[in-house]
Amino acid sequence: MGNLPKYTLSHNERRDQWELRRDKSHRLVESFDHKADATAGGSLSAAIGQHGGSVKIKKMDGVFQEERTFPRSADPRSSKG
Repeated sequence: MGNLPKYTLSHNERRDQWELRRDKSHRLVESFDHKADATAGGSLSAAIGQHGGSVKIKKMDGVFQEERTFPRSADPRSSKG
């Protein structure tokens, strides 16, 4: 699982929604009303699908917050995050 697709979850001020987009194509994968809706309960994993990927999560102001890898077994380094 070397080359995982990359995604970014960021806030769209114009639409007042959180959007998950594929980095390479900027294609909208899923939108959420609240950041908590996107980051809880496996929503990101379900939106990405069975092939998994790496998701960069940004704060409301656009600053990087964290990165998550799905499935967790595909995380390239052994870390708790």
